[in-house]
Amino acid sequence: MFAMKLTLILLGAFLCLVGTIGWFGWLGLDLLDTGTTEALLYTFAGTCAWLLITFGLAIHIIKTARPTVGGGR
Repeated sequence: MFAMKLTLILLGAFLCLVGTIGWFGWLGLDLLDTGTTEALLYTFAGTCAWLLITFGLAIHIIKTARPTVGGGR
């Protein structure tokens, strides 16, 4: 069971890393270079989505690693 949890956590972290590189290294910069209002709004929305996904992954990792902490009695 531990190996499956570890594999899923590492896969999620890898996908988050690929998404981060893809967003900040390619798509986000391309939208900023365009300079239109629509592109800037897409860049802002994409960055907000990236922050939410990264935060969610961090919470998931914490809950998977220590499921009994903070859950009450």
